[in-house]
Amino acid sequence: MQKKSKAEVAVIMGSDSDWETMRAAVRTLDEFGVACTVRVMSAHRTPAQAAEFSGSAAKSGLKVIIAAAGSAAHLAGVLAAHTTLPVIGVPMKGGALDGLDALLSTVQMPSGIPVATVALGSAGAVNAAILAVQMLALSRPELARALQKHKRQLAAKVAAGNQRVQDSLRSRS
Repeated sequence: MQKKSKAEVAVIMGSDSDWETMRAAVRTLDEFGVACTVRVMSAHRTPAQAAEFSGSAAKSGLKVIIAAAGSAAHLAGVLAAHTTLPVIGVPMKGGALDGLDALLSTVQMPSGIPVATVALGSAGAVNAAILAVQMLALSRPELARALQKHKRQLAAKVAAGNQRVQDSLRSRS
């Protein structure tokens, strides 16, 4: 798939320690040919920067924001408060509650400020990227086709796994 040169998705992290996990989101977007911009900014340590970035995101051509944060995890909500673009929150594992605090902070947004929330950790990073691609695919048929191919590949992996298990069971007898 041909990669678009202008970023349509922003991957924002509350800390550079989130990069190890969020690399999977960037890789997934790359696999679908979706250009992204990646930044570190904090809802608490750089709130003006986060608000300014989010407030100007649509004008810069962005269509979806993915926000990853741990602990209090207010980043996705702060970004969502300053834009009409869809925001997808990825809660990070770690801290005293091993990510439960981040999950609850990300998912429990007040009425009117939605944040789509995915799983903790790398599964969430991948799912956030796929969800962003699904949103973009509403107006991009080539992405819709790529998503259909992706689903077929997932089904083929499951079928291959089932075959391995069945072969193993037969060899037991």
